[in-house]
Amino acid sequence: MRQPAVRLVRLGRVPYTEVLAVQERWLRRLQAEPGTEALPRIEAGALLLSEPAGPVYTAGLRGGLTPEEAARLQALGAEVRATGRGGLATFHGPGQLLCHPVLDLRRFGLRLRTHVAALEACAVRLCELQGLPAARARPPPYTGVWLGELKICAIGVRCGRHITSHGLALNCCTDLTWFEHIVPCGLVGTGVTSLSKELQRYVTVDEVMPPFLEAFKETYKCTLTSEDNLS
Repeated sequence: MRQPAVRLVRLGRVPYTEVLAVQERWLRRLQAEPGTEALPRIEAGALLLSEPAGPVYTAGLRGGLTPEEAARLQALGAEVRATGRGGLATFHGPGQLLCHPVLDLRRFGLRLRTHVAALEACAVRLCELQGLPAARARPPPYTGVWLGELKICAIGVRCGRHITSHGLALNCCTDLTWFEHIVPCGLVGTGVTSLSKELQRYVTVDEVMPPFLEAFKETYKCTLTSEDNLS
């Protein structure tokens, strides 16, 4: 059986709002095309990869930030945005790999929960390749990838009409002090970490991109087609 093809879109270091705009264009494209039963598509979606250009706190469908808290975070110099993903509040910023797969899950034979598990598997595999074999996924409400009680990768997705959006945020060389101003994902008593902190060396987003792409292709059993930064 032919593997699904996914368009690779490297956005580089860009404002979070630009990532959301590109994601929205891909969502409209996939939702407008005929279903797989009527006309198989050449591509099953897009893999949007980016690094936030500045600090931004996001709230999910379950909320996570009161107006007073949002004002306090904005006073720190961060952007605050409500998003349509699952989960509560988290932080995105420079030194973090953002992966937003906009996929038609029918092309992969996946349900939403197995898609989330696949994202976790990608991040676990990347950590293993970087020399952190203790990385693991945990059952809800501890969605994401963990090293002990410290979260290294947050995951929050949205799915409508079988099309996914949002995805994962992996801390590479992120300034972790930004997380101190919120309760990440609403999980009291847990903390956050990064590849740089765990490996005791500076690990950039660019460094982890190749092994992450290999992990993604392996996990989703897909091929990645040529980039298209203008889509």
